[in-house]
Amino acid sequence: METLKGWLAVGTLRAIALLPWPVVQKLGRLLGWLMYRLPNRSTQVARINLQHCFPTHSPTEREQLLQENLKNTGQSFTESACAWIWPVQKTLDLVREVEGFEVLEQARASGKAVIGITSHLGNWEVLNHYYSRHNNCPVMFYRPPKLKALDALLARQRSQLGNRVAPSTQEGILSVIREVRKGGAVGIPADPEPALKSGVFVPFLAVQALTSKFIAGMVGGKQERVAAVFLHAIRLADGSGFKIIIEAAPDDIYSKDVTVSTAALSRTLARYVERWPEQYMWTMKRFRRRPDGEARWY
Repeated sequence: METLKGWLAVGTLRAIALLPWPVVQKLGRLLGWLMYRLPNRSTQVARINLQHCFPTHSPTEREQLLQENLKNTGQSFTESACAWIWPVQKTLDLVREVEGFEVLEQARASGKAVIGITSHLGNWEVLNHYYSRHNNCPVMFYRPPKLKALDALLARQRSQLGNRVAPSTQEGILSVIREVRKGGAVGIPADPEPALKSGVFVPFLAVQALTSKFIAGMVGGKQERVAAVFLHAIRLADGSGFKIIIEAAPDDIYSKDVTVSTAALSRTLARYVERWPEQYMWTMKRFRRRPDGEARWY
């Protein structure tokens, strides 16, 4: 059964990748519209997350944001199908604007290890190709999907530019750490919720969010050896492609205090999410664990 599901998943991705780009966009938004209209757990999770993270929005405003967000979520899926199947250059041709490229150039020229930090905002699969193109064989950290056939496809397609992928296993974590120690480049999505022992609660928008200490452990007190940069691929409003935004990490991310460092990371990511909330993956159970005394959300 798992093999059949894997074949169906890969076949669906390949079929989507055959469509013209405008149709890919429309199909994604249609899937998001259906997601909003049909009862499902993911939509409910997104609604709960928005309620807590944007408490000053009216119920009507949050519901409108939810509808647009689910359409963007559908676009992320269909766009990612193309990024996984197409030749890399065809995907990179969709990058219409780049802001802050000099930040990445300076980080690379510094001779330091480069830690690219991103989140599930916009399209991170497009960003994977862009970051890999402009670094020397970086190691990209990711959480593998449950279907083996899909994981095999993603691992292969995400490493077309000579970069390597590191799953969120003990071995994958060690490979990322080794790459940083030898002065290489890595890419890390920093917003998935970690295990309780691996994170610390810090502010994210209007709530406390359990956030991974992984990056803080690699950069804290090591500013002379490590350069951290934030990167996102934001979907353009006209559907024509993406804008890459690159920003140097704030100084306090290099603090030896893990909480201070992690809070700086979370604050920076939240600033992007607050600017483009419709493009964030609110369907993710980002806030599963709550501080002591606070009720569970899901």
